[in-house]
Amino acid sequence: MTRHCWKCGREYKLGGSPGRSETCECGADLKVCLNCVSYDPKVAYQCRDRRADPVEEKHLANYCEYFELARRVYVPKEEERSREQKARDQLKNLLGD
Repeated sequence: MTRHCWKCGREYKLGGSPGRSETCECGADLKVCLNCVSYDPKVAYQCRDRRADPVEEKHLANYCEYFELARRVYVPKEEERSREQKARDQLKNLLGD
């Protein structure tokens, strides 16, 4: 489990959390909702921290004072899509479509 860029997966090795102006080598902002521990696409406003103000652009740097860089395993977007597609295919087979 590492702290990494949400877009390319490059590991963030500095201590603490990134500042609003810090970017990855790929050009993506690092202090974004997609990199936060509280980010959850299944809850209201995609944030589990109810104290935080809603943020519309989850991939852009913001001023959230509750931001904490998440530690997790990087999964490339292609793998996420293929996993989703496999689940859809299994559902279709189950339902007979």
